[in-house]
Amino acid sequence: MLHIVLAEPRIPQNTGNISRTCAVTGAVLHLIKPYGFTINDRDLKRAGLDYWDKLEIHEYDSIPAFLAQHENDLIYYFTTKARRCHSDVRYPQDRDVYLMFGREDAGLPEELLVQHPETAVRIPMRPTLRSLNLSNSVAIAAYEVLRQWDYPDMTAQGDLTRYEWE
Repeated sequence: MLHIVLAEPRIPQNTGNISRTCAVTGAVLHLIKPYGFTINDRDLKRAGLDYWDKLEIHEYDSIPAFLAQHENDLIYYFTTKARRCHSDVRYPQDRDVYLMFGREDAGLPEELLVQHPETAVRIPMRPTLRSLNLSNSVAIAAYEVLRQWDYPDMTAQGDLTRYEWE
């Protein structure tokens, strides 16, 4: 099972977009407080459209509370500060995998990253720019894991609505 963890998200539209990504991929969404919005925020629901009720969501009061509850789980910490590329990792399919992302304005706490150098990973980008958008980063990371797992329980082919594929 794939789990997406957002530590202290600030922008409701990002969290809404991420909730939609979780819904269409079957990933579980974990939200760590404090948020920069309320769960009932109009922008959050609008960005997630009609997918909000199709999610499994867990909430935590703090990063330490989340870590205490998941101390034996495999967590990858996504950060612009890591030395290892996310696509160089082989994500095991025989256990749950957690992908953790930090605040849009600050990322994950560096003390957390220093404690987990072997599972701190980054998405490559040009060195002169700050970072990717959070919802884009989550989608890139989630689909890399799912690609390695051969897209379990997902449809890899679509149908036309007015025509037939030959």
